[in-house]
Amino acid sequence: MRTSKALSTVWCLVPLIAGCSSGGGSSQPLGTQESLLSVAAEKGDVAEDDDSDGPRHIFYVMMENHATSEILGNTADAPFTNHLASHYGVAQSYFGVTHPSLPNYLAAISGDFQGIWDDCAAGPALTCAPEEFVSTSGDATSSLLLTPAEVTSATGTPHWFGGKNIVDQLEATGRTWKAYMQSIPSVGSTVEYAPTLATDAGATTVKLYAQKHDPFMYFSDIRNDARRMARIVGFDQFESDIAGGDRNVPDFVWISPDQCHDMHGVSPGSAALLGIPSCGYPASGLDHGAIRLGDAFLEDTVSKIFASKAWKHNSVLVIVWDEDDYAGYAGCCGSPTTTGGAILGGANAPALVITSKHARHQVSTTPYNHYSLLGTIEHVWKLGCLASTCSFRDSELMLPLFRP
Repeated sequence: MRTSKALSTVWCLVPLIAGCSSGGGSSQPLGTQESLLSVAAEKGDVAEDDDSDGPRHIFYVMMENHATSEILGNTADAPFTNHLASHYGVAQSYFGVTHPSLPNYLAAISGDFQGIWDDCAAGPALTCAPEEFVSTSGDATSSLLLTPAEVTSATGTPHWFGGKNIVDQLEATGRTWKAYMQSIPSVGSTVEYAPTLATDAGATTVKLYAQKHDPFMYFSDIRNDARRMARIVGFDQFESDIAGGDRNVPDFVWISPDQCHDMHGVSPGSAALLGIPSCGYPASGLDHGAIRLGDAFLEDTVSKIFASKAWKHNSVLVIVWDEDDYAGYAGCCGSPTTTGGAILGGANAPALVITSKHARHQVSTTPYNHYSLLGTIEHVWKLGCLASTCSFRDSELMLPLFRP
C-alpha cells in the first residue's frame, strides 16, 4: 500500500489495451476487456523463450484474509481481480495451510508452518501461545482442537527458525531474489510494525507494514546475513526495478502489500490517521473498502508487470490469499491435523496463476495450498524440495496452471 496517499486512481493497462485513458481507468468494464496477453502476443511483444529451465521470472503476490467466495464473483469490490480470473488460471480448491497469517507465510517459503498458530514477532527468545484452534480464539476455530502437547510445543517454540527456505534454494542454484515489502520503514528493517505517527495523544503505530507478513524475517540464516537482509526492500524499489529493464528484475519476486492494500485492513482509528477511512475494519459484515483498495493495488501492480520487459519473456505471476476470514478450517495437502485426524487448515482462499506464454482461461479443481505452490516453484526451477513439499507427486503440483 502507499503510505503517502490512498490508491484512488484506477490505473489503465496501457499500452496493451486500446481505448483506455491515461488518468482515470478503463473506458470499458474490466470484464469486457480483451486479454492483455493476447493483445501483446498479437503485436509480437511476448518472446518465445526456451522454457526448459522453467520461467525466467516468478512474481509472487500474497494477499490477505478472504475466502474465495468473498473475492471471486464480487465484481463490485474487486473488478480487476475478477477480470484476471475470467482470463487466466484459477485454482478453485486452494487452501491456506492453517490459521492465522504468520504460519501460512512461513509455509509459503519453507514448506513448514513451523508448528505455530500465532502472529507474533520474530526473535530468538520470543515465544507465543497459539491464537487459533484454542477456546479463546473468538472465531470459527474457537474450540480446543489442539492437544495439550501441541499447545505446549507451540508455546515454547522460539520465532527464529533454522531450517532451510526458498532463499537457500534459489542462491544454491544461482537464481536471484528480492522481497518487496510495502511500507517497511527501511531496507532490512526489523521492526514489528510501521509507521509510527505523531498525534496529539503521542506516538501511534498504525501497522501498515506488519512483520508477520514478511516471512524472511523469521529465518536465522537470512537475519544473520547482511547481504540477504539488503534484499528485503520497500515497494518503491519494485517501481524502479520493474521499470528499469529485465536485468533489474530478480528471478523470484516476492510482494507483500501493506495492510491497507493486501485486503487486510487496519483499525478504524489508524485508518483515520492515515487519511484512508475505507481501510478501517467495519463493525460487521464484509470489508468492502479493504477489498477495493487491494483490488486497486493489484491493478496498478499487475499492469506494471504486464507492461515490463521482464514479462515479455517466459514468466509467471501468482496471486494468492494467505487464508480465509476465519470462517472455517478446511485444508489439504499437508495441513496440520489433530491426533483425531481433523484438519487444522486455513480454509478455501483465492489463487490466480498467469503465465506470459500461451496463457488461457482455465479452472483447476485439484486441491492445492501454499505447500503445493512452493513445490511447483521448486519443480519448474529444479530447486529440490523442502519439508512438506518433498511428499508431492507431480500430479499434485500446480503444473497445469504453470504450463497451460
